[in-house]
Amino acid sequence: MNPTLLIIDDDAKLNQLLKDFLKDFGFDVVAATHPAKGLKKLKQASPDLVILDIMLPEMDGFEVCKAIRQTSNVPIIMLTARGEVTDKVVGLELGADDYLAKPFEPRELVARVQSVLRRTQQLSDTRNLFFNRLTIDVDKRIALLDGHPVDLTTNEFTALELLARNAGKVLNRDQILQELRGMDCDAYNRSVDIAVSRLRQKLKDNPKSPEFIKTIWGTGYVFVADKNILP
Repeated sequence: MNPTLLIIDDDAKLNQLLKDFLKDFGFDVVAATHPAKGLKKLKQASPDLVILDIMLPEMDGFEVCKAIRQTSNVPIIMLTARGEVTDKVVGLELGADDYLAKPFEPRELVARVQSVLRRTQQLSDTRNLFFNRLTIDVDKRIALLDGHPVDLTTNEFTALELLARNAGKVLNRDQILQELRGMDCDAYNRSVDIAVSRLRQKLKDNPKSPEFIKTIWGTGYVFVADKNILP
């Protein structure tokens, strides 16, 4: 079954060009030129990934991203005509998984879509991870804190799983970034710190006295919780 992509962009001509191009790479594509219609198609089509433009009528892409994140953890790639760092940071903080500045080569969009989808697929090692109050279900890609689901974005879950699988080992930002961002490893990128900061908030983890994630200043992060042995 082909992955389904949802494009929300008010440029109908671009949407059609991308639909034709992406279909050649094995994707089923639906598109909307209006935010409200895009959100409606999100419910109808249950896409595997959303390609979301920032410059939209009535609701900008940031508002749409926020609305999506209230009900779904579907991966989101944001498109920005300006390519400004502030746009990228705001998008990541709202839960986007990647971004691409217009104009772009369609082949680069395909590469980013494929990279994000790879990160969301089930890993070959499906053993769950248990750390006292925290359970990481790799198969379902969910985390449970005291038995209650933690609402995590794709990047946040990926960062959590990477740190947890390497519990006790210090991972630098480049190592984490490579896992989070795939091919997009530009010099100025706050996605690691954003993902870890949001993770801490959702895990109720105090950075000054961490139960799960400890900052190693000047280097990166280490997962400090003790791993439980499976019964």
